[in-house]
Amino acid sequence: MPNWLLPENIADVLPSEARKIEELRRLMLDNFRLYGYELVMPPLLEYLESLLTGAGQDTDLRTFKLVDQISGRMLGLRADMTIQVARIDAHLLNRNSVTRLCYAGSVLHTRPSGLHATREPLQIGAEIYGHAGLEADAEIQELALASLGLAGFSDVRLDLSHVGVLRAILDHDDAARKDESALYLLLRAKDVPGLQALTKNYSPVVRDALLALPNLYGDIDVLKTAREVLPDLPGVTKALSELAALAGSAIGRAEVAIDLADLRGYQYESGAMFALYVPGLPNAVARGGRYDHVGEAFGRARPATGFSLDLRELARLLPTAERKHSIRAPWGNAPELKEKIAELRKSGEVVIQSLPGHSNELDEFECDRALVLDESGSHWILKNLG
Repeated sequence: MPNWLLPENIADVLPSEARKIEELRRLMLDNFRLYGYELVMPPLLEYLESLLTGAGQDTDLRTFKLVDQISGRMLGLRADMTIQVARIDAHLLNRNSVTRLCYAGSVLHTRPSGLHATREPLQIGAEIYGHAGLEADAEIQELALASLGLAGFSDVRLDLSHVGVLRAILDHDDAARKDESALYLLLRAKDVPGLQALTKNYSPVVRDALLALPNLYGDIDVLKTAREVLPDLPGVTKALSELAALAGSAIGRAEVAIDLADLRGYQYESGAMFALYVPGLPNAVARGGRYDHVGEAFGRARPATGFSLDLRELARLLPTAERKHSIRAPWGNAPELKEKIAELRKSGEVVIQSLPGHSNELDEFECDRALVLDESGSHWILKNLG
């Protein structure tokens, strides 16, 4: 095998794509800071039991595992940064106040999440800890929509769901609670025949509610239908009210849809969940939701909500960036030339010195000006190249 081949679904990022990704990263992190989010940088690997704490089976299967040569313990290469940031909040910062944290870094997956997906996403996200109210969920949702707006996406669809609906229903049937994992998979697949077979011995109220969930999707009017067909339970009523409030706050900024059977992330989510979709990508470009109980394993349960997205996947949807205008300068050590180049670079100009005997082949830069000597041969001036 040639030495330059990479593993499947692992790829280098070349200059034009790398610039798009880096510009998006800077834009989003700078915007997070304007909202008061503090940047953290968790390690790429850590002990496996810490990395998988509070995560579902899906995260376990996606995590690369290896043995630490120093301690002999199992390590994991992170497949998601959310749990790591929750650990930082609960165990290291240990604040009593509301804490806003953000992050950006590579994660690694054992298998790609889709047909053309990379196994090394560049994950960026933001989390709020310490506030159980819906205000935190609304802020995270707003921040996620703002992030896509910074990337140039105005045609965005927001899909909302809530794990509280299913959990409130299951709490009223012992048999249903025992089948929670199987029900989750059937609902996520909208497998109505499978649900009919599994729920035949449940209480009629619970069975009817579970069979109704796969059909409760559509625009915001679905919430009215849900109130009519689902049992009048406190947990169901609370969840539907929260979805109505979050949907209302997003109207005008995104197309809003409700899907009460979209339970991706159900294992560790604890409240409202959302997914954002943009044209050109069948999968969600960003996902978020509430996960209040994750910090318990780190010794400190804290209300928590957040979102994340893959910058590499998002950048692929964007058009090729225009080449940056730059200045071509000759190679030389003359003090006047070096002083002029330094002055131009300090002002933000890109100045590329041509190395002797080589022509510049640049994909990222367009030299539309050149630094040349004036007619007297004593001053360096800029000349338009047309």
